[in-house]
Amino acid sequence: MSSADPFLAKLDRARVAARSLATVTTTQKNEALEAIARGLEAAVPEIVEANALDLARGGANGIGDGLLDRLRLDEARIFALASAVRDIIALPDPVGEIVRGSTLANGIKISQVRVPFGVVGAIYEARPNVTVDIAAIALKSGNGAVLRGGSAAEDSNRVLVSVIQRAIASAGLDGDAVQTVDEFGREGAGRLMRARGYVDVLIPRGSAGLISTVVQESTVPVIETGAGIVHVYVDATADEEMAVAIVTNAKTHRPSVCNAAETLLVHRDAAERLLPRLVGALTEAGVAVEGDELAQRAGSGIAAASEETWATEHLALEMGVKVVDSIDEAIAHIDRFSTRHTESIVTEDYQNAERFLAEVDSAVVMVNASTRFTDGGEFGFGAEVGISTQKLHARGPMGLQELTSTKWLVRGAGQIR
Repeated sequence: MSSADPFLAKLDRARVAARSLATVTTTQKNEALEAIARGLEAAVPEIVEANALDLARGGANGIGDGLLDRLRLDEARIFALASAVRDIIALPDPVGEIVRGSTLANGIKISQVRVPFGVVGAIYEARPNVTVDIAAIALKSGNGAVLRGGSAAEDSNRVLVSVIQRAIASAGLDGDAVQTVDEFGREGAGRLMRARGYVDVLIPRGSAGLISTVVQESTVPVIETGAGIVHVYVDATADEEMAVAIVTNAKTHRPSVCNAAETLLVHRDAAERLLPRLVGALTEAGVAVEGDELAQRAGSGIAAASEETWATEHLALEMGVKVVDSIDEAIAHIDRFSTRHTESIVTEDYQNAERFLAEVDSAVVMVNASTRFTDGGEFGFGAEVGISTQKLHARGPMGLQELTSTKWLVRGAGQIR
């Protein structure tokens, strides 16, 4: 019996809770979300204290500045998480939405409606904010959530899940809807990947290695979120001030996240006019620049780029810069090295803008905007489960609708075939 197995017992409880969530009202779910937001705000000292343990352990283990930044939860970030939960309250509930429907010639009425997946599993690392984001979106979309947040954030996640469970229960819903399997360690992650029949869909968030492992080893259906080798292409006609602002923001606003730009491509006809300013702004902001031969002429201290430069998600203040002869070469470079996450063109040429939008095959393609806008919150989703770089079911930032499936409801009056 699964109840004798502590791991499966947790998954069982999440599944039972998910069945009850599928039928509760939007008002009930929103009341539980408000309870979560208030619970987070009330538990700031407790969360910060637990997070300090994770930060100290991460620093001692040398996990790197990028991961430490993602791991950190201070008062401002916790209040921002509570605000994101409240943003989800304001969003329409997707459950029960009629996608399409019709009345057949024989009088049978059919309708396709949105329904929860059931139990959503998530495997991620050093990102305690994801614990809150996924729990809140799962709750609003009527799903249970089973979370494996990794050893780096174990203390933070333990407290966060406890706060969330208490808040859900205080609103009269089943607090078992959100579970953590962190205490089972790596074995727990492996078992979660093989929990077909208990978990309906699995979402990995983290390094390319983690995502690849989940995609290749999971027997549970996976929605793949991808690493972000993100490009900004500055076209020949780009406005100088706009280009500098977008490139600098895309790289330096928060370099440790997947929508930060990693490669700057500059059209040869704009290189002499713009490259010195672009490279100067980046280096002034502390970015270590690696460039091709032409890019190296734009400033001192630019290291020589290699193939590895273009194929690396730095997640730090590092960036590759390359001069291209045409928009064709820019698109070809992106096609070769992109992880299909986000790409942006800076241009005043309408035809080039539309061509870039049409031909670049990534989850999000932008014109004259920073890549940092690829984000569920910025897209108006309140928060996100992740950014899908695959093409089936969901692509780009995943919010409430992306955590639903559909089923067909058929209403007849005795018809037979």
